[in-house]
Amino acid sequence: MTPSARIQAAIDLLDAIIVSARDGGPAADTLIARYFKARRYAGSRDRRAVRDHVYDAIRRAGDRPDSGRAAMVGLARERPELAACFDGSAHGPAPIDPDEPAAPAGGVPAWLAPLIAAPVEQDGLLGRAPVDLRVNRLKATLGDAALLLPDAAAITGLPDALRLPEGSPVEQSEAWKKGLVEVQDAGSQMIALACDAKPGMTVVDLCAGAGGKTLALAAAMAGKGALIAADAIRSRLARLGPRAERAGATFIETLLLDQGHEAGALASLGGQVDVVLVDAPCSGTGTWRRNPEARWRLTPARLDRLVAEQARILDFAAPLLAPGGTLVYATCALTEREGRDQVDGFLTRHAGWAALPLNLPLGRAHGAGVLLTPGHDGTDGFFFAALRRTP
Repeated sequence: MTPSARIQAAIDLLDAIIVSARDGGPAADTLIARYFKARRYAGSRDRRAVRDHVYDAIRRAGDRPDSGRAAMVGLARERPELAACFDGSAHGPAPIDPDEPAAPAGGVPAWLAPLIAAPVEQDGLLGRAPVDLRVNRLKATLGDAALLLPDAAAITGLPDALRLPEGSPVEQSEAWKKGLVEVQDAGSQMIALACDAKPGMTVVDLCAGAGGKTLALAAAMAGKGALIAADAIRSRLARLGPRAERAGATFIETLLLDQGHEAGALASLGGQVDVVLVDAPCSGTGTWRRNPEARWRLTPARLDRLVAEQARILDFAAPLLAPGGTLVYATCALTEREGRDQVDGFLTRHAGWAALPLNLPLGRAHGAGVLLTPGHDGTDGFFFAALRRTP
């Protein structure tokens, strides 16, 4: 592919990504993979160059552009070497008209900017993310894993964390194949630390998904006690089984919930659980380094639905806790509505609960909880709080 043809390919892909973001279709990575599967003539350098153009354009535009061309023209006006590729050649894009509209630059969609937590460094939300690993204490020590991963560096303050450069092929490593490590962002590991799960406890991961935090809790519990991974989406929960087997965390129980009827399925656990983790469905604003086009998918109406769902989950989670038990609420979101305001609302609705102080190596105190941001902590963005049911 010529440089101009690569630009046109990026424009075509951006058109598809913009439509998919608007209509709730497949993610950018999926669309890019499909595009090149149908174009075998594109070599590895072509694929890498086109992908870089696409993601550079996505990261630059805060609001969803009108078209892929508008997104690329905006980028090209900042990069003369790209502008030169708009040459009207056989497989390239038409020249740029000086009066042609272009997607404006921005980190956060205009409607969302006032809702983001004040200490968030917005420039840091869209940088490229490293690959963070959690060493699985059921099978290895930090030193054991580090020997198999010579490019990994320890993360200060996190006892089981290693960091690799962005794009490292972890799943090809012996450490991963043997279950010695799991891919888990350092911020996500912090949330598991905040749970303070111990051997012999009864612990429920209420929105477990594919089980990343469940496996961290299993290691903290040393495989002893009762650990229940619950979720309302069967396909996500099904992914936990193979991961748990590879990690040696075979004591985990899974519980498929019927959305809207969760309280009945959980009734037998009422008042008996030591720790409940609610890693709630959220806007994902803290994960934009990994999924930058997610900015184009979020709408005010969707945010309203997510906030309502978070409150609903907290309300049916609360009765599960034994007196003195801990409810950890977490989101990979950076809006005040999903973080500080959500916890304040819970404490207003429920008597007999108090926020616990958290002495952790990363993050900043934010209301009743802790805020992690890429710019301040080098992690994905998270808000989390630990709430104690008073004896």
